[in-house]
Amino acid sequence: MSEISQKDNKEKAQDTVLVWREDNIATVVLNRPEKLNAFNLAMWHDLGTVMLELGDDDSVRCVIIRGAGGRAFAAGADIAEFKKVRFSSQQAADYAKPMDRAADAIRQCPHPTLAFIEGACMGGGLEIAAQCDLRIANKSARFGIPINKIGNVLPYPAMIALVGLVGRSVTMELLLEGRIFSAEEAYIKGLIGRIVDNDLAEAEVYNSARRIAQGAPLVARWHKKHAARAQDPTPLTEQELAQPFLCCDTADYKEGITAFLEKRKPCFRGE
Repeated sequence: MSEISQKDNKEKAQDTVLVWREDNIATVVLNRPEKLNAFNLAMWHDLGTVMLELGDDDSVRCVIIRGAGGRAFAAGADIAEFKKVRFSSQQAADYAKPMDRAADAIRQCPHPTLAFIEGACMGGGLEIAAQCDLRIANKSARFGIPINKIGNVLPYPAMIALVGLVGRSVTMELLLEGRIFSAEEAYIKGLIGRIVDNDLAEAEVYNSARRIAQGAPLVARWHKKHAARAQDPTPLTEQELAQPFLCCDTADYKEGITAFLEKRKPCFRGE
């Protein structure tokens, strides 16, 4: 972990989810390294709350989600607590509510989201990563949802996200075989967009976040909204077809054009 990571970890070691800020980039850290960041009920609650708060903060331009400790993004769910909180259909339905809240908060976050995947990315970890806009993994990353081995079924929100990301065939391969994918196989099959050497991965993730943050924030939000709408087969209305051109009325657009002509970096304010 970076120096700032170590410092904040010491200050807030009891929290299941940490938030670091570097200018307009927020880093959300799944913080149960002793359990390879496996999700318990508290972590699902905390992740949803953190993501909703960041979504309401217009000063944020990119959100990175990562795991603490460097050995795992998140190694699925903490099965040790299942007999207490997830041992009947009613308990499972109640348990799913904070899960859905966290997943929705990531998917609907107006700011670009980037999953930085080191080591194990299993079960709920992969469900969360699939909700992000971008996924960058190191070469040690491993991916899977082997819930067939405990008799569990993937909830619909996670199923929809996975099928949307990699299609039915790869989703079925993950769920029916319960096999673990290497980073290379995950890349080939579209689960991740980039693989980076272990010692270079963190730098590449934050460089990617800075490139995102340097762009016009209103444009990033529009692109996220329009990409989500593009997955809906309902025909676009005339009003929707006109929405992309509204950017030309923004101060950021005028600044971008002016800066290009003046051969300087633009200063976008989200206006």
